Amino acid sequence: MDFIVTNYAPIMFAGLIVFLLLGFPVAFSLGAAGLMFGFIGIELNVFPSSVMAWLPQRLIGIMANDTLLAVPFFTLMGLILERSGMAEDLLDTVGQVFGPIRGGLALAVIFVGALLAATTGVVAASVISMGLISLPIMLRYGYDRRLASGVIAASGTLAQIIPPSLVLILMADQLGKSVGDMYKGAFIPGFMLMGLYVLWVACLAIFKPKMVPALPVEARIYREANGNAGYTSLIVVMGLSTIVAIFLANHMADIHTWWEGKLVTDVATDEKIVTAMCGGTFIAFVIASINRIFKLGLLSKLAERVTFVLIPPLLLIFLVLGTIFLGIATPTEGGAMGAMAALIMGFARKRLNMNLLKQALGSTTKLASFVMFIMIGATTFSLVFQAADGPKWVEHLLTSLPGGQTGFLIVVNIMIFFLAFFLDYFELSFIVVPLLGPVADKMGIDLIWFGVLLAVNMQTSFMHPPFGFALFFLRSVAPDKQYVDRVTHKVIEPVTTMQIYKGAVPFVLIQLVMVGVLIAFPGIVTGALDKPVAVDMQKVNEQMMNQLGNADGGYGDNPFATPDAPADAGAATGSDAGAVPVPAAEGYGSDDPAKALQDSLGTAPAAESK
Repeated sequence: MDFIVTNYAPIMFAGLIVFLLLGFPVAFSLGAAGLMFGFIGIELNVFPSSVMAWLPQRLIGIMANDTLLAVPFFTLMGLILERSGMAEDLLDTVGQVFGPIRGGLALAVIFVGALLAATTGVVAASVISMGLISLPIMLRYGYDRRLASGVIAASGTLAQIIPPSLVLILMADQLGKSVGDMYKGAFIPGFMLMGLYVLWVACLAIFKPKMVPALPVEARIYREANGNAGYTSLIVVMGLSTIVAIFLANHMADIHTWWEGKLVTDVATDEKIVTAMCGGTFIAFVIASINRIFKLGLLSKLAERVTFVLIPPLLLIFLVLGTIFLGIATPTEGGAMGAMAALIMGFARKRLNMNLLKQALGSTTKLASFVMFIMIGATTFSLVFQAADGPKWVEHLLTSLPGGQTGFLIVVNIMIFFLAFFLDYFELSFIVVPLLGPVADKMGIDLIWFGVLLAVNMQTSFMHPPFGFALFFLRSVAPDKQYVDRVTHKVIEPVTTMQIYKGAVPFVLIQLVMVGVLIAFPGIVTGALDKPVAVDMQKVNEQMMNQLGNADGGYGDNPFATPDAPADAGAATGSDAGAVPVPAAEGYGSDDPAKALQDSLGTAPAAESK
């Protein structure tokens, strides 16, 4: 019995694993393990019975958590955009832009995957949309089935790391950090990962061109009457937008100075990026609108199509992420604005009706309920686990690893990688992250860096053969039987499950390379965060002393004088007429009130972070 009491925390964790292996749903496994071990622990006097009395307050805290409202908002935004045909238009348009080069369709899938990630944040919506739309086209024109499957699944998982990602919201909540900071930290790594995907496709286009053929001429539908592809006007519009964006980024301080009427010398980098991108896209939209309204004929069909298809989702991205990055809106408010903007865009395009809206609301409710039930179960388990000193057991287990911070990060990421074979990112976020976060914090690891690192690693949970959810999503829409293509009228062979698995392997390796890069170079994440403001407490102390002893400071010659006493009574003690009595104890008995205040404040460090 003493052995059980002494090792109650590891026994409890092993019990949870048994519940999961028996096949019970994760939410109910967490809750059942927590309640069962809670009552057993009370009977064995491992912890007092009052522990279970804290549970209702914890559950109420979950329901009162405003940050978690961002989950249904961003989910609804993504599902509405997916059902309004935005993904189809993006893939069609971007595919036409990159189609003439080898690997162009694969590059289009990657770029559209990044755009969908930044607008939807839902992996399932991205993978299913691109699987339905782009996979038949890639098979039609001779793409290797393994590459086609892998690039679609991998691009869909970008929704997990590129803001506004749902997993980053949950990660921030579990680590006790700001969602906005988590988004800022993940912004660069997310697009670096996209760049690695592009690099892999480019290498294949060079060394194995037969795997990634170019789009044939007859498939390029946006062409001019004279047969011109129309890239010239597209490049001109992009060039003008880029010039405007660079100008705004370089003169943001001057714009602030003009707007505020006072000199501004420094502007945050994220504000420069958001403003510059908004300005550039707005100029492109204005040029295309003027050309269409007045029928000037300055833009080609391709340039006009690209502008009107790409600008709305880009503006939606800037609306949501820009307001969050600039501190104008919280993630919850940003998600609400995004959902409303998606509704407006859907109805404006006449592609959204009440039936599709009901489907989106139903799916959103299911996902939000799923997250809520897992959180309730995880809270029940963690409450009992903490009462049994489980965090101390985990801390002793992990801090004893060789290699310090680096050794800890390597072991943790290896553990997450293998757990991701069996658990998805929701389950990992609620089971593992609350145990690892406090240990990482005590070891001096930046929690934003740690959270983004784990999010990139958890992204592999969608790509692991044979349990990756993205692979399941793609399998559900990939052809499993021979069919006749409606355009070429050729017989297309089915995509096998093994081809999907083989296609996922290179992208899993790319994701692991990204994990290694983030461990080696944490500045990729932390460099995007706001720098802590250094406050020199010694100077603050001196300024207070000067104001207290200076007649021009606005406080009078003696700050301790009453209205009935002369201003020069500063040296009077408590027995002097007209002065406020100053206690002699605790350093207040000095004749010099400034020195008394300095003594009471004690010695402050020379510099301290805010």
